[in-house]
Amino acid sequence: MRPKLPALPIVPTAPAAWLTALAAPVALVIAAVSPDLWVIAPIAAIAFIALIVIDAILAGGVKEWGVQVPNDTEVGQDTRLAVFAQFSSQLAKDAQAALEFDPRLAPSGRATIAMLSAPEADGHEGAVDVHPERRGTAAITHAWLRWSGPLGLGSRQQERVLDEAVRIWPDLSPVRSRELQTFLRDAQFGQIARRIRGEGTQFEALSEYESGMDRRRIDWKASARHMSLYARENESERNNQIVFAFDCGQTMCEPVDGLPRIDRAVSAALTAAYVALKSGDRVSLFGFAQKPDLITPFVGDARAFHRLQSAAAGLDYHAAEPNFTLALATLTARLKRRSLIVLFSDFTDPTAAEMMVESIGRLVDRHLVLFVTISDTELDEFIDQEPGDLDTLARSVTADALARQRALVLERLRHLGVDVIEAPWEKIGYQLIDRYFEIKGSEAIG
Repeated sequence: MRPKLPALPIVPTAPAAWLTALAAPVALVIAAVSPDLWVIAPIAAIAFIALIVIDAILAGGVKEWGVQVPNDTEVGQDTRLAVFAQFSSQLAKDAQAALEFDPRLAPSGRATIAMLSAPEADGHEGAVDVHPERRGTAAITHAWLRWSGPLGLGSRQQERVLDEAVRIWPDLSPVRSRELQTFLRDAQFGQIARRIRGEGTQFEALSEYESGMDRRRIDWKASARHMSLYARENESERNNQIVFAFDCGQTMCEPVDGLPRIDRAVSAALTAAYVALKSGDRVSLFGFAQKPDLITPFVGDARAFHRLQSAAAGLDYHAAEPNFTLALATLTARLKRRSLIVLFSDFTDPTAAEMMVESIGRLVDRHLVLFVTISDTELDEFIDQEPGDLDTLARSVTADALARQRALVLERLRHLGVDVIEAPWEKIGYQLIDRYFEIKGSEAIG
């Protein structure tokens, strides 16, 4: 026995509602001018309602319809949600669909889709592009489909409860970019697995000293034995430990150009992590807010990069101030050898910044620390505004004071021996890669 299809409600369209609204004053005028003709109004109303019902019946039913969503997408990237439908009547027109979903996909949590006729698919199709603004799993919970008859007065509507979800991953577009792939191919620590002589700390061979070589590479003992100048050739340092640490607190959850700072940081970190893995180093991720939330094992193979991507997708958003003391003490206890710690963070409160500086200072004795922060372009815009009125002047002065406090904190970090990167979000990934190669070439990690 075939299952019984649910009854399709008949709904007046917007044009029908407007016609009804326009007919009401006409009925009042007729009743006022000629009270004997009052019966015309109810007869016309009944006829109009019958016309709406007939038009909706001519629209027919729906044979099949559904929603097509991708299983995965990336934060900040356009994601297409599509709806398809096949109607039983050729007279159906003006089809529309509506979707209800998690606000991670779009702040409104809803989208309306215009359905267009698709003869090659023997039905109607429509799609909408949403722009995910947060990582996580976004559920798509409800869908509605509505279509009208040939007169456009009556429409049919059907609702469906959905069990669909889209997993929103960190943005890896910089990793796939042509610029990075070219950079990796041409860089001395590129994708080709080879020994790189002349740098690093691991001895490789002796060669005769030539003009232009670094004098610090001269092996004086070997030169004395051979009665000629010889230079050491070392193999490039590999297997270094790189830890990308993320402050997931309140300040890092504030948006910059439409996406939270933490997501901008994750994208830059994964790009640099991919380069580090290609260079033969080992990478780990560490996330914290009021307590450590994420600690991954070290990954030493570029083929296991997906593990870092999956772990980064689990970094949560916290509306609380981070506890640097607990987090960095936990990280120090887990690291058994000298490592490069790349810390992504930001600050607005001088008191919280003071605690951050003290905690980072304890790391410098045992590890190499690189502090990465996204420059606050909004403060720069306020400072550069022309003081046309008192409000603008006050905002500019306040922004200038905040910028000075920020510069003082970063300068204190530099005095402690912390390397600092402050740049716009779109440049921070490549600046981080450049600094990584500088540190690696200077043999400062191992």
